[in-house]
Amino acid sequence: MNASAPTRKPVILALALGAALGMTLSQALCQTGAGAASGSRRAVQPRPPLAADEQAVVELFEAASPSVVHVATKAVFERRMGPFFSGQQVAEGTGSGFVWDTQGHIVTNSHVVVPDGSEEVSYSVILSDGTTYPATLVGLAPEDDLAVLKIDAPRESLHPIPLGSSEDLKVGQRVLAIGTPFGLDQTLTTGVVSALGRTVVSPIGVEISGVIQTDAAINPGNSGGPLLDSAGRLIGVNTAIQSPSGASAGIGFAIPSDTVNDTVAQLIEFGRKLRPQLGILRVDPPIAARLGVARGVLVGDVVPGTDAERKGLRGTLMTRDGRVSLGDIITAIDDKPIDSYSDLIRTLERYKEGDVVDVTVLRGGRRGSEITIPIRLVGPVR
Repeated sequence: MNASAPTRKPVILALALGAALGMTLSQALCQTGAGAASGSRRAVQPRPPLAADEQAVVELFEAASPSVVHVATKAVFERRMGPFFSGQQVAEGTGSGFVWDTQGHIVTNSHVVVPDGSEEVSYSVILSDGTTYPATLVGLAPEDDLAVLKIDAPRESLHPIPLGSSEDLKVGQRVLAIGTPFGLDQTLTTGVVSALGRTVVSPIGVEISGVIQTDAAINPGNSGGPLLDSAGRLIGVNTAIQSPSGASAGIGFAIPSDTVNDTVAQLIEFGRKLRPQLGILRVDPPIAARLGVARGVLVGDVVPGTDAERKGLRGTLMTRDGRVSLGDIITAIDDKPIDSYSDLIRTLERYKEGDVVDVTVLRGGRRGSEITIPIRLVGPVR
């Protein structure tokens, strides 16, 4: 009993001192009126006018947001369940897009509408007023990560986004992104143009050049949404981020609007982007690398009836004894080095169907001889 008494006194003394201080503070508050418990709501201070830059952003969002849509996908995947059975798995995805015209064309990213490995995909487009419409796929340009959907909606419900040019952009100018990050539609983020002329890789491994870099927050679900300038014009389509976590880290990328304008027009008219081709089918880079071809484009097959076939371009073959006989390796077009399939695609974009180009190939494998063959370019090969 005696041993415990000294340890309790400081506690009791502290409690008593706290109570005394509390009574004194309470009396002081009551005298000033600051602590009166009236039960009534406090008066709200009137809001001062918005700052000019705030008002500009508000007006821009109100004008542009009706053009921005939520793109929802439902994809069916085949899944193996043991050695003898397989089943289907349904996965739902979300992305952003925007109204292109009053005919109901919607622009988004190709990776939004074509999930990897899916057997069947259906689409829905949700307008800014919450109305949902089924959508059909009009065209794809995976090399530019762009796609066009179409909905059957009343013209008065469709608000085409104003279009600007990406050619005269300046680093430091203000930009705004509107989209559906993590399924949260009509989300606005702001930032600046951080850099120009960046390069990102498309879903099919082709490099997209001239890309806009921004620090406006772009997260999963923003893909396919518009990047706007301070006048509310489309200057890019948000497509990718660079982040170790998968969430925004202040480095986002948008496909420039000049590329979008050219590509979308072709997708609406033809369903794909028209570009001249050599008339060959490539060997996929990972396979080519295993075959010892690290640079250039290894020809897998030559399309019958093309000038490439007539001029004797050679594809890759499997011999009777199971060995691989390498085809021609394309190393240059009109003396411009071709180190990858991206180089080939982007180089051919400078030409038109019917043009003749000098194709330099390495024949006979890595230690073979280099020859140059003039080949007339053809239209898209299916």
